[in-house]
Amino acid sequence: MPAVNEPAPNLQVAEWVQGPASNVDQERGRVILIEVFQVNCPGCFIGGLPEVIQTYMTFREKPLTVWGLATAFEDYHLNTLDNLKKLMDTGEVVGETMAMLSERDMLSMGRLQYFMPFPVAWDQVVKRAGGVQEDEVQQWIERDFPDFENMPEHHRTQIEKQIREYLEKKEYDALTFDQYGLRGTPSTLIIDKKGIVRHKLFGSGLELEKIIEPLLNE
Repeated sequence: MPAVNEPAPNLQVAEWVQGPASNVDQERGRVILIEVFQVNCPGCFIGGLPEVIQTYMTFREKPLTVWGLATAFEDYHLNTLDNLKKLMDTGEVVGETMAMLSERDMLSMGRLQYFMPFPVAWDQVVKRAGGVQEDEVQQWIERDFPDFENMPEHHRTQIEKQIREYLEKKEYDALTFDQYGLRGTPSTLIIDKKGIVRHKLFGSGLELEKIIEPLLNE
């Protein structure tokens, strides 16, 4: 998985649901912002996506490419390609997203009150073959526990056990989400004009405009 300041691999996209197809290697000379979200992710729609839309509108005349990438690492019955297409076509939301946005009066006639004005893709979400590979466990440890080697042995053993148990129950792999070593949604990837990962961010309220502007000026 690429770390910050390393080359960004191409996205592993199953389908572009909105807008023209492209990829990282086709956008050299432009800053790329990728908002990774799930359809069943209230926080994505309350904080993450609105902030990205505002950033897109602010810099729409600048060399900035913005993509939405819908993925699925949980709630596979709701985080689906079909539900993504409904969202993009009609603004229809589902599950916890619908419940929480309804509570906050953020829906109109049961539909999202805003739209995404940039291309949106569906991650490759593939059925796992079963079993747990040792390199998978190590990748999770490196991603989530950078001080693993300095931990007491019983802590390391417990962490490895928990990761193995999770992976044994995991039904699908989301290839781009996993490839970039993301932890959840909403996540924001920012790639510079040379195709280098400059930021991997989690959550919202990130002041994206302050992050993007210096990269546009490089």
